[in-house]
Amino acid sequence: VQLQASGGGLVQPGGSLRLSCAASGGRFIIQEMAWYRHAPGKESEMVARMASGSRNEYADFVMGRFAISGDYAESTANLQMNSLKVEDTAVYYCGFKDLYRGEFRGKGTQVTVSS
Repeated sequence: VQLQASGGGLVQPGGSLRLSCAASGGRFIIQEMAWYRHAPGKESEMVARMASGSRNEYADFVMGRFAISGDYAESTANLQMNSLKVEDTAVYYCGFKDLYRGEFRGKGTQVTVSS
């Protein structure tokens, strides 16, 4: 079972990126999808979360700039990030919660916001 994030890169402050995540290597019944980030010297933190039948959740620092979306049947998730700030620089990774496997997380993608 693999979970791979992609779409990171270098962007200037105020720019946008769209991250994607896909699960592979098995059959899934995904109940929840989330994005996390880990910046150097800081603890990992939740960025956004979506769960079947529930409203999407966002960390306070998102302030309306990011939007999570996904397809439970396809086991894919996206994170649209707009108005990026220098402090958004981090490795972003996704985590899925499967009915039988529980939560599993994958390798991240580097997002660097710099002028």
